[in-house]
Amino acid sequence: MLTGEKKRDRKGRAGRWLIDYPRAIPVGIFMAIAAITALSVFSIENGENRREKGLLREVSQSVASSLDRRGNTSSSYLQAGAALFTTVDDVGPELFRRFVAELRLDSDYRGADGIGWAYAIDRDEVGEFESQIALQTASRYRVDVGESSSQPRLVPVTYLLPETERNRRALGYDMYSEPVRRAAMDEAERAVRPTASGQVVLVQEGAGSSPGFIIYMPVFRNSSQGRELKGFIYSPFNAQVFLESALELSTVRDMGIRLYDGAMAEENLIASHSPGTATGEVLVSEVQIANRQFLLAVESSKADALSPLSMATLLFGLSVAALLMLLARLQARQAREDLDRLAMFEEQNSIRNSLVRELNHRVKNTLANVLSIISLTRRRTDELNEFADGLEGRVRALSATHDLLTKSEWGTTLIGDVIDAEVAPYSTGSDSAVSLSGPAIELAPNDALSLGMAIHELATNAAKYGALSTPAGKVTIDWRMHTDKLAVVNWQESGGPPVSELRETGFGTELIEKIIAHELKHPVELDFPVEGVRCTLHVPVRARGEFQMRQKARLDG
Repeated sequence: MLTGEKKRDRKGRAGRWLIDYPRAIPVGIFMAIAAITALSVFSIENGENRREKGLLREVSQSVASSLDRRGNTSSSYLQAGAALFTTVDDVGPELFRRFVAELRLDSDYRGADGIGWAYAIDRDEVGEFESQIALQTASRYRVDVGESSSQPRLVPVTYLLPETERNRRALGYDMYSEPVRRAAMDEAERAVRPTASGQVVLVQEGAGSSPGFIIYMPVFRNSSQGRELKGFIYSPFNAQVFLESALELSTVRDMGIRLYDGAMAEENLIASHSPGTATGEVLVSEVQIANRQFLLAVESSKADALSPLSMATLLFGLSVAALLMLLARLQARQAREDLDRLAMFEEQNSIRNSLVRELNHRVKNTLANVLSIISLTRRRTDELNEFADGLEGRVRALSATHDLLTKSEWGTTLIGDVIDAEVAPYSTGSDSAVSLSGPAIELAPNDALSLGMAIHELATNAAKYGALSTPAGKVTIDWRMHTDKLAVVNWQESGGPPVSELRETGFGTELIEKIIAHELKHPVELDFPVEGVRCTLHVPVRARGEFQMRQKARLDG
């Protein structure tokens, strides 16, 4: 039981908060859900970023491994050729063809333009060398000294397989005359291991400018003077083709791949694979290819836009936040309406109680008036018929005023309406004997009842003995405001029978001078001059506070 009371108390406090803060609570709920959603999206995006960085590392390692494998495969072939050619005095075209054929180059060697052989000769041996190679190959052969003729050593391309139009462009070209190639050959001779050159444009490219590189392996001959350089077995590579062949073995998705010979600068870029979306988020690693350091840059293709999961979470969170805010607003409005309804019920209950008390009071007053009328009528009448007629007329007058009050729902009633209801039987036709004049003045219900009884007694007396008993008689009734809380009603008869000085005081006189004066709380001036009865009534004009409350209740209902 105590737990239920605590729950109701908490529910009541929540409802009170909704009433006290009808805008702040829904906005607070929206902000709280939005903050939770933002935190969730941040966590998801953080996880996606870590995943993307891990994927970058994975792709970078995969591409670097593939490039390294391609370089090692080429280096192995070159080392095998160097071992063979060291054992022979002369590397002829047939021997070289058999060697290349025996290698049975498969897909692992893709990316290279082939395998070549270049003798190392002195400058004064060029003529004899050209004749010898032309004789061996049964074709024209000329040595192209290239960019410089001052070097004592020449390393012209002697053979290059496979024999293609592209490769034939390189035959006879002195590779030692070009500084980048010369530096690679000198390093290979010094280290006695396959060594890659820096960025060069292969002679095979002709008019093209696509960058490439060459891997050289020195071949020595044994002599009495010691080790003597015989020449170089080498493999030329188009860098772009080399990179694309390596990427075939890696899953790069839509990432960008760039290979640099040296620092990350545009002039050092030798091959690239464009990303699906350029993001600028790059992971850089070093790659060793044939004793030379290259830089591999892997660029993420993940756009700055939110991931699908984050977008779904954001949309769902904002939808839930908006829905909860709407529900809170509706709940706040309902709580406010419930509170207003409770206040209205309390007000209506208060009005109902007031109306019941007022009705009891008015019923008691009406019954008291009826009892007074019965008592006075009985004392002034000896005959039963006269008693019944007098009593009936006075009750009808009381009823007529009640009808007016009922039509106004027991609100205020105009003085003119009360008087007109009582003198209606005597004011019909165009030559009415009754004249009414006065402003619109509203009376409280009790005061209207008392005024109606007084006018009824005056009219009844006039009809029996006064101005209304003859055709020439005339009754003038006028009213006006005497003060802001008191109205004056004047009754004046004329043209009727002269008023007798020996008249007896009847019930009507007593009713007006005693009961009506008592109810109106002001004295009544009733005079009987010979020319006609004259009466002055002072009627209170009361405050309308209670009736305004009733009117408000009707409007709210």
